[in-house]
Amino acid sequence: MPSGKCVWPAVICPRFSPESEPEMAQIPALPPAAAALSDVLSNAEGESTAYSVHPPTADRYRMYRYLIIEDDALNARYIAEGLRQQGAHVNVCGDGVQGIAQAVGENWDVIILDRMLPNGFDGLQILQTLRSMGKQTPVLVLSALSATDERVRGLRAGCDDYLTKPFAFSELSARLEALVRRAQIPAPTREMYLADLRVNLISRSAERAGQPLSLQPREFRLLAFLMQHAHQIVTRTMLLESVWDYRFDPQTNVIDVHISRLRAKVDKGFPTPLIHTVRGVGYSLSDHPQDLPEVI
Repeated sequence: MPSGKCVWPAVICPRFSPESEPEMAQIPALPPAAAALSDVLSNAEGESTAYSVHPPTADRYRMYRYLIIEDDALNARYIAEGLRQQGAHVNVCGDGVQGIAQAVGENWDVIILDRMLPNGFDGLQILQTLRSMGKQTPVLVLSALSATDERVRGLRAGCDDYLTKPFAFSELSARLEALVRRAQIPAPTREMYLADLRVNLISRSAERAGQPLSLQPREFRLLAFLMQHAHQIVTRTMLLESVWDYRFDPQTNVIDVHISRLRAKVDKGFPTPLIHTVRGVGYSLSDHPQDLPEVI
């Protein structure tokens, strides 16, 4: 490859240079199948087209799955080959109809979505369909529509990121990595279980053996904290700081009173007590009290 030149037209990667994109300087020639596909895409007049680019096998790669919905065959090929070199599995769709079918029908780490698709199809229609179906797959809109109003439209339609053309592959790659990382963050815990005790942090409700427990706000906060530290010893200082927001010992029996009330609601009438006092230390919520020292 000539120094500083990209094998595809400059409109696809006008910011490409050995200094700005060293990792892409050795992009290999396209395989025959992909080259043949380029001709098919170029000659097709509104026909539905799609192909897959499979990475070389390597155990060190986590094979991320990307769907590219882009009618510009050369641009799609440029992105697909760059992602392939990073060990990804990439599917490319050249029209909106097949794009929405694959977006809905399979699981993807990120969907790269063009705005202006054949037959007057706006990529935001695909995005809105996905969100209306409850699909939360991260979507990066990649579009030549760079006006602020257009970017705002994309974000309000539900996209997770919006990158305008022309673009540098390194920036696209970094944005995709960020979206993948964000999607891998576990959702906040909504419910906690211990034996037959259930605590819902969203509805701020609790039940034991299917029976609702009527808890005051402070009692619920105390129970939730004990559940978050189930099978552990929770000291009085921990409870004062986390449940009462005290940074000092008020020298009262406020904790003992609330623990007693909570016991009456959580344990009374059930065969297995869950709230235990650990002598001289604090309390514990556990269905295996034999593992705790000096439980009373």
